[in-house]
Amino acid sequence: MRRLLGDARGRLLAGALGLTLLTLAAPRLPVTGQRVEAVVVVDITGSMNTRDEHLDGKPVSRLDKTKAALRALAANLPCGSRLGLGLFAERRTFLLFEPIDTCADFAALDGAIAGLDWRMGWEGDSRIAAGLFRAIALAGELGSDLVFVTDGHEAPPLPARGGPAFEGKPGAVRGLIVGAGGHALAPIPRYDDRGREIGFYGPEDVPHENRFGPPPPGAETREGYNPRNAPFGGVAPRGTEHLSSVRETYLRGLAAETGLAYVPLDDPAGLAAALTAVATTRPRPVLLDLRPWLGAAALALLLVLFGLLPWRARLGGAVSRLRHGA
Repeated sequence: MRRLLGDARGRLLAGALGLTLLTLAAPRLPVTGQRVEAVVVVDITGSMNTRDEHLDGKPVSRLDKTKAALRALAANLPCGSRLGLGLFAERRTFLLFEPIDTCADFAALDGAIAGLDWRMGWEGDSRIAAGLFRAIALAGELGSDLVFVTDGHEAPPLPARGGPAFEGKPGAVRGLIVGAGGHALAPIPRYDDRGREIGFYGPEDVPHENRFGPPPPGAETREGYNPRNAPFGGVAPRGTEHLSSVRETYLRGLAAETGLAYVPLDDPAGLAAALTAVATTRPRPVLLDLRPWLGAAALALLLVLFGLLPWRARLGGAVSRLRHGA
C-alpha cells in the first residue's frame, strides 16, 4: 500500500477506486431547492383532434402533440417540482388531481397524461375564455401556477361584442397559455356516437356566427335584414368555422388580459424552460444526489491516469529523441 500511494499513478488509481466505492454507498443529502408547482389544464374539445401538428416527422393531432409535450415537461422538471392535471371542455375546467411530485410520482403522472382522450369531454362547445378564467381561479385556490393548453378555437364563435371580461387580478396567478395547432386552416375530424372517425366537419355542420347580443356593425346591409325580426339578416352566414387553426392573436390577447405568458407548442422539450422562466419558484425539500458528481470525479481521475499521463510520457520521449538527434 505504501508503494502504491508513493507513486502518482497509484494515488490516482486509489482515488478513483475510493470515489467509485463512495458512489455506491453515498446517501442523498436533504437540502432546500427552488422548484415549480403548476396545474396543467388541457383542452380536449373536438378541434384538438385536428392533425396539423408534427411529432418525429409524422403528422399528429394537437392533443397527441400536447400529451408528448406534457410528458416531456414532467420528465425535464427537476425533482421536487409538482404538477397537477385538469381537463377543459365546454366552459368548465375539471381537476383530475392536485399537484404531485414529478419524480416520486412520475409513473402516475405520466400514465394520466398518456391516457388523456377527447372522449372524456362532457359537452361539445368550446368557450375558451370562460374555461381559462375558471382554470385561473382553480390554480389560485390551490396556490399553484397554471399551464393552459388550447388551440383557442371558440365554438360557437364569439358574439359581436366579444368574449367575457376577466374579473380577476391580472398576474395573481402566473404561468403559460400554450397555443396548439398550425397557422393554416385545417379540417376538423368528425366522429360518430361510437367514437369512430367518419370524415370531417363541413360548412353546414357548425354555426359560423354567434347571434347572442347585438348584431355586428353593417348587419343592416345583409339580405333579409329587419331591425326587429331579423337584426342579423335573413340568411345564415357562411364562413370557415368548420376549419381550424391556432388562434394565436386571440390567445395572446387573453394572456395579456390575465397576466399569463403565451408560448406556441413548437418544441415539446422546451416547455419546461418556458414554464420555469415565468413561474413562481417555491422552496421545496429535495434530496441532493451526490453519486453523479462522485462518479464524474472518478472518471476524471481515470482519464488522467490512462490518458493524460501516457500522452505526456510519449510527448516527453519524442522531445528527448529530437534533442539527441540534433
